[in-house]
Amino acid sequence: MLSDIGVKQITIPLPFRLNHVNCFLAEGLRGWTIIDAGLNNEVSRDIWRPIIETHDVMDIIVTHYHPDHFGYAGTLQQLTNADVWMTEIDAEAGLTYWEPNTIRNVNKHYDTCGLPNNLSQVITSDERSFNQHVKPYPTIQHYLEEGVKMVIGKYEYEVIHTPGHSDGLITLFNKENSILFSTDHILPKISPNISYWFRGNQNPLQSFMNSLEKIKSLDVDYVIPSHGKPFRNANQRIEKLLAHHHERLEQTYESIIQPATIYEVNSKLFKNLNIHETRFAVGETLAHLEYLISKHRAKKFIEGGTWYYTAL
Repeated sequence: MLSDIGVKQITIPLPFRLNHVNCFLAEGLRGWTIIDAGLNNEVSRDIWRPIIETHDVMDIIVTHYHPDHFGYAGTLQQLTNADVWMTEIDAEAGLTYWEPNTIRNVNKHYDTCGLPNNLSQVITSDERSFNQHVKPYPTIQHYLEEGVKMVIGKYEYEVIHTPGHSDGLITLFNKENSILFSTDHILPKISPNISYWFRGNQNPLQSFMNSLEKIKSLDVDYVIPSHGKPFRNANQRIEKLLAHHHERLEQTYESIIQPATIYEVNSKLFKNLNIHETRFAVGETLAHLEYLISKHRAKKFIEGGTWYYTAL
């Protein structure tokens, strides 16, 4: 169906268990439009080089600030002189998150999670390693806002703000044909990582659930995700995602019947993770714990410089 709607999928390999990101290329009103860019690395450069040599790219839409979407945007912009579009909140995050002051602040928070030995330093080093994969930063000329209309290929799409996976994540919806570029908001096989990163939205899981309900009201037929293959019936997938997180919330609650650190809860919820995955798992554990606090099902206290959560 992608060719039918005038869109070409550009799949870029990633060096993680989630081993690819789907970017997109389509004609816009004034030239070609790219949606997302991949990491700033040799793999992305080799894939994009022949494309930008044969297409007059005028616009680059970055759906959110995570490195596999944002990382190569700056270089692509330098090579094409295209305008970059992002939400203001994720533009600010993308331009600051991997800077030394932010990383130091995140590391201080990791030290309150009850991580063993020097794990907080190891996780922070992994986080710091992404600095090279997001620079040079793009210059963002346009802030994407709810309701903005954009021509992508054969049809016009409306920007829908769907925070959760990131504070400024957007999806793109064509009502006429019930098509959604779901980006990282709705994926066909896995739940997107929903993490609290010690800054920004303090209850990202609630935001994610609200965003799912928002998309559910559209009753989308055809879903084009940023990871995995396109699929039909968004609402069926949304129900599964909501059920998954309610199940995880109950598991999280059971893990704090007795006071527990963030890392202790994390160790009960997630198994056999590498360092990169542990960072996401800690963030997701924290998001679930903070959701329980927001629903008055838990409370937290600090003791000896470490946060403990306990069920109410």
